[in-house]
Amino acid sequence: MAAFLGIPYAAPPVGYAAFDAPRPVAAWADVRPAIEYGPTAPQVSYPAPIAALLDNVIELGDDYLNLNVWTPDPGAGGLPVMVWIHGGAFTRGSNRLSIYAGDTFARDGVVCVGINYRLGTAGFASVRGGVENRGLRDQIAALDWVQDNIARFGGDPDNVTVFGESAGAMSVASLLASPLARGRFRRAIMQSGNGNAAGDVHDARKVTDRLAEILGVDAYAEVFAAVDPDALIGAQSQLALEIMVNPDPAVWGETTVTQGMGIMSQFPVVDGEVLTAVPQEAIASGAGADVPLMAGWNADEFRFFLVASGGADAVTEQGAAAVLGRVEGGVDHLRAGLDSGKSAGDVLAEILTARAFADPTAAIAASRTAGSTYLYEFGYRSPQADIRAGHAVEIPFVFDHLDRAHALVGPEPDQRIADAMHRAWVDFATSGDPGWMPGRSRDRARLFD
Repeated sequence: MAAFLGIPYAAPPVGYAAFDAPRPVAAWADVRPAIEYGPTAPQVSYPAPIAALLDNVIELGDDYLNLNVWTPDPGAGGLPVMVWIHGGAFTRGSNRLSIYAGDTFARDGVVCVGINYRLGTAGFASVRGGVENRGLRDQIAALDWVQDNIARFGGDPDNVTVFGESAGAMSVASLLASPLARGRFRRAIMQSGNGNAAGDVHDARKVTDRLAEILGVDAYAEVFAAVDPDALIGAQSQLALEIMVNPDPAVWGETTVTQGMGIMSQFPVVDGEVLTAVPQEAIASGAGADVPLMAGWNADEFRFFLVASGGADAVTEQGAAAVLGRVEGGVDHLRAGLDSGKSAGDVLAEILTARAFADPTAAIAASRTAGSTYLYEFGYRSPQADIRAGHAVEIPFVFDHLDRAHALVGPEPDQRIADAMHRAWVDFATSGDPGWMPGRSRDRARLFD
């Protein structure tokens, strides 16, 4: 196996370039070292309860539009390719995490690529004078790099599978829907995402205007480009907290609150170019119909957010009812759960798991007009902080890196599940068949438990 790390696929997005489309890399004449990970996009660490479960590495530097390649043999040729898009609510994460290393995929005959992309304000804020959906444009630029170069690493550019988790899975849905990404990959995998993460530009501008107000500047790309990066990140963090504390559609816009789920403050928008519609709607209209799709969710997604933080214990019946008031049938489900003896926090986590992850993933499958679709549900219960099959718990199983994720999966995770999941991902990327029958209804989902 060979690993090539920190390869730039686009020029450093600094100054005004931070709010423009990705630009070509300046060529180099000599051999470029590729033995260390490159920088990460500007971001802040996870809060303590989450950081105790999920590692994050921050290494600042301008050249953060980079990617890593793991290959069984650069001279082999014709090998399947997998391109990983990390999650992190479009504001955190990178390709440097040890559980994201593609060495295990290379071990099993796949060329694995892990990419970075612009996050937060630089990647997804709708800024006057700037290009929209810059983070998605970065992902497309990385896929262009793969098309142009992956054969030199042993990969087949005609057999590329794009896969991602959380915001990475939402990105995969956007790429399926985007006319600009068409033809750049053959198969797709969505882990714990949905097809609804695309806001209205008008709503997104409300968020940007508040960000500018916090900074004391005008909400224009050329002005934001001159703001100190640390100040921009600080204002972005304050903004996210304000939306979480007061998710009022009248203040932030309906799509900011409903699509962002109170967790995401900046995410893709329907701009008429990268996204001509909300991904779910575009997919239902036939976008990506020729791309085989594997998609799934974790049985207890929202426990990662509610239980690990201690928030579930503080949830009252009244508080849960207030959150679920805008969810169709939410209050009735809450009462039924309480009547069965569950706590308000546990019931809230169950309902939000269904509404934010399981239901919209199943809806994408049901709406697909053609193409093979494979659904799965991940059910392994991690003992860590009682998160069970919470958000992100499946990742080290998919990558077969349980030894690097005991804080997330527990001291004695079930290797058999990792064997089954990793093999399914490899087989799907290789042949399009993960090992179970395709189907568009949730009762056809493969359970990993």
